[in-house]
Amino acid sequence: MLLDNPLVAGVASEEEEEPVAGNPNGKYLVTFDPLDGSSNIDINVSVGTIFSILECPEGMSGGDEAAFLQAGRKQVASGYVLYGTCAVLTLTTGNGVNMFTLSHTGDFILTRENVQIPEQTQEFAINMSNQRFWEPAMQNYVSDLLLGEEGPLGKRYNMRWVASMVAEVHRVLTRGGIFMYPWDKRAPEKPGKLRLMYEGNPMSWLIEQAGGRSTTCYKDILDVEPDKIHQRVAVALGSKQEVTTMMAYHGEK
Repeated sequence: MLLDNPLVAGVASEEEEEPVAGNPNGKYLVTFDPLDGSSNIDINVSVGTIFSILECPEGMSGGDEAAFLQAGRKQVASGYVLYGTCAVLTLTTGNGVNMFTLSHTGDFILTRENVQIPEQTQEFAINMSNQRFWEPAMQNYVSDLLLGEEGPLGKRYNMRWVASMVAEVHRVLTRGGIFMYPWDKRAPEKPGKLRLMYEGNPMSWLIEQAGGRSTTCYKDILDVEPDKIHQRVAVALGSKQEVTTMMAYHGEK
């Protein structure tokens, strides 16, 4: 359906090895993760679709990988659809974040306008089973989270983990929190597990537009210059104050 749209010059998917050309006169490129959290289908837990829209550079084809290699700040729209107890489309075009709920009529109705993430949080999401593989900075930060009121952060935290980025980010947008999928030494040659173009960039723009912050633990994800379409990235995003605290553990002044 995307390739049949005259505005779409090309698409790139996590499930396709190479970009696929669309209309040669199209203006936009679309990248997407068609089914994020697919391992949850068997147990009836929320999954979703993540998408990002870029302008196709002049003189380039939508089938060229180089056309897609743009930093996240070049996006013209991004969002996700969460398939949960209701279907929710969350969207930004660079003027805030809005949520739309699928109605029984087949229409998406605006149900939350100008979503804002609380700056502070007492909730974090991370796969604790990987703790022994993280960098010392991340291990120290999470250890201090677990110390609660008696630790240096001075408050008790709750932990959540759904194993679906769409569901994790939706929770952060709805009530705050910090979500992390950091680098680990199981595959040290990879910067992280999540894909920059299909997951990192679109989610990061949503988070920033809602007043939060999204980083690699060392720099803002939207400033990462991609060099390949399936590039991976470490991700830590959510409530601005908590993300900034986490980055201090990684050496940010």
